Amino acid sequence: MTDDPLFRDPAAPVAARVRDLLGRMTLNEKVGQVNQRMYGWDAYERTATGHRLTEAFRAEVAAFDGMGALYGLQRADAWSGVTAESGIGAAEGARVSDAVQRHVVERTRLGIPVLLVEEMPHGLQALDGTLMPVNLAVGATWNPELYEEAAALAAAQLRSRGGHVALVSALDLVRDPRWGRAEECFGEDPYLAARFTEALVRGVQGPPGERIGPDRAAVVLKHFAGQGAAVGGRNSAATELGLRELREIHLEAALAGVRAGAAGVMAAYNEFDGLPCAANRDLLTGILRETWGFTGLVMADGLALDRLVRLAGDPVAAGAMALAAGTDLSLWDGCFPRLAEAVEGGLVDEAVLDAAVGRVLALKFRLGLFERPYTGDPPPAPGPERLSERIARESVTLLAHDRVTLPLAGGARIAVLGPNADSVPQQIGDYTAPQRPGTGVSVLDGLRAAAPAGTEIVYARGCGLVGGDRSALPEAVVLTAGADVAVVVLGGSSARAAETHFDANGAAVVTGDPGGMTCGEGVDLADLSLPEGQLALLDAVAATGTPVVVVLVQGRPHALPDLAGRVGAVLSAWYPGPWGGRAVADVLFGVAEPTGRLPVSVPRSAAQLPVFYNGKDHGYRGYVDQPATARHAFGHGLTYSSVEYGVPRLSRSAVGVAEFAGEGHAVTPPPERGGGYGTGRDDGPQRDDGPGAGRGPRPVHGPVVCSVEMRNTGERPVRETVQLYVRRVLGGSSWPRVRELRGFERVALAPGERAEVSFTVDAGVLASVSRSGRRVVEPGEFMIEAGPSSDRAQGVPLTVRASAPEEVPGAEAPGPSRRSP
Repeated sequence: MTDDPLFRDPAAPVAARVRDLLGRMTLNEKVGQVNQRMYGWDAYERTATGHRLTEAFRAEVAAFDGMGALYGLQRADAWSGVTAESGIGAAEGARVSDAVQRHVVERTRLGIPVLLVEEMPHGLQALDGTLMPVNLAVGATWNPELYEEAAALAAAQLRSRGGHVALVSALDLVRDPRWGRAEECFGEDPYLAARFTEALVRGVQGPPGERIGPDRAAVVLKHFAGQGAAVGGRNSAATELGLRELREIHLEAALAGVRAGAAGVMAAYNEFDGLPCAANRDLLTGILRETWGFTGLVMADGLALDRLVRLAGDPVAAGAMALAAGTDLSLWDGCFPRLAEAVEGGLVDEAVLDAAVGRVLALKFRLGLFERPYTGDPPPAPGPERLSERIARESVTLLAHDRVTLPLAGGARIAVLGPNADSVPQQIGDYTAPQRPGTGVSVLDGLRAAAPAGTEIVYARGCGLVGGDRSALPEAVVLTAGADVAVVVLGGSSARAAETHFDANGAAVVTGDPGGMTCGEGVDLADLSLPEGQLALLDAVAATGTPVVVVLVQGRPHALPDLAGRVGAVLSAWYPGPWGGRAVADVLFGVAEPTGRLPVSVPRSAAQLPVFYNGKDHGYRGYVDQPATARHAFGHGLTYSSVEYGVPRLSRSAVGVAEFAGEGHAVTPPPERGGGYGTGRDDGPQRDDGPGAGRGPRPVHGPVVCSVEMRNTGERPVRETVQLYVRRVLGGSSWPRVRELRGFERVALAPGERAEVSFTVDAGVLASVSRSGRRVVEPGEFMIEAGPSSDRAQGVPLTVRASAPEEVPGAEAPGPSRRSP
């Protein structure tokens, strides 16, 4: 027999351990568990012999006889002020983490371990953390499986250094590219973002289950919800979303993450329907918990709860407001530390606090921290360097090509120009730690290394990143005139410098001259055009008559002028990470084929926004002074070969709505438990509010299958991304969108090879949000479209009837697999 309390028993169910531990805690200890008010870099200081814990950290632990979570122990960047000299490297990471944990476990009454929370936006944001390309580049790969593999390695690196929780942006969408945080999004489309969010959760947390393994981390998905729709693309501004827009567009990725088992979500800064997300009970409790069945924790964003004081009147009431709405864990605010006052004053019931504390404790049990609180001294886990470079290579997107200029030929004289040609910091994005000297490869260095024998590379910067200075143009023009081809590397930068000014929550504050930062958190733009100096460089180089290749290293889609006839090719390389220079060079020289596809639409100007492809289908003709269409559409991407698509075919041209009973509204498989805006659960068939929908037994029919043939008609191999879209043409209970992505398949084709790709047209393809707020399949006429991009897909009609069709003329048997040669 043992006298250990139940919460110490690793064989006991997590729920039972939580109940036992909660019953032993004081009110003050409970409040400590929902607080994360200390910056991790203030918990230690470097000395001549290593790192030691600060008195400020010891006092924080003593204040609540414990600590719920500690943010950013290993974070290093310009905002935190942590440098390579003062921070925690890979060799010391586990040792410092264990020192923090040992103090919390051994110097508190109950010995509850602390959660160590770190930023992992595109790799671990710590000294020696391996960086990956930003999320917008990840989205451009259209390859969730590759991202899942890389995310798993990043999580293992985090855990090997003693971290437990990874904060990762995944839920925001690029609905307005003026927003500086566009680089943190997987794209503009909810379906694409949902697929990558699922992959992220699987990669970071591992297989679904009660326990999270020692080489995996808990993931908190940012930001819930609608932050990408801020008015004017201004960070943390209001949103003007209705419930339908929220449900159709902004909740899909979150729902996918919840279904995949995400441990937590972070409430967004923005308000929804007049309430900031961290205090929005309809969102955090009604939709997230009661409708979706989410049992994980909700974390506030940095200092977000302090903003509630303006509504609540004082910090105590603000904390009570957020807790009652469904926020479980603070982030640096002064409100949650005063929750004991809120409970004692009757502003919130202690049972509500217990529920929040229970979710924090449950995560600690799931991570095994009570059994294994310390990391020990393992060898540093290898980071995803190889996969980082592969993501970069697969994300490079060929936007325009004259079919002559690329691939670059060996033995040529190549002029490499532009402010982004020779800068690794300007190609790695925001939320990055200082990189050790020698880390990474710029585009210039990548071209030099990849150039075949006899190739000469000459370089001139040509212009600054911002501003209109033309003093360096003459040198660039001379080099171009004497070259066989010019590679002009333009774009933006999210590189934070020591002189950058920051808001209290870490967002960059840029006013007037943006200096070296034109993208990133807090760096929103009114004008999406390339800066004046960059456009002048491009004009001067193009005027020489030398063939020009434009490479855009950027964190948002810049508005592009019409370059047809002026340049030979345009490529986009969304901040491709430290080794992005090698990836770009491989594509330019033809060592790798361009396989990237646009996860966002590229505008012609900021004045025409929005240009996302899946807007409401009102048949608007456009402006008088410029088209309303995008310069390059969502899903667009060219190859060095050519692929011919056939018209898609359906195995059946009509189907009864009753055939989808029991399938759920599988826009984000597997079937959702409910899906409306309300607070009640709804587990029944998702078809009862369609006009004329029957309730009889489901007919026995084969699935509807959409098949499309393609052939590589060129002389080089390609990897095509075949895209499936749906258009609702007639019927339904709400106005339809122009088209909506509902599937994609990546297919490799050798020269001359044919292939057929098949998609099952199920409820996930056809369902839309009904008047009740639930996704259902409603009778009507649809176009099922397939093709290489949203603007080049061809369609075939499908009728969904209120009752099953008596006969199905011309039905074809579906193929045995998704793809057949």
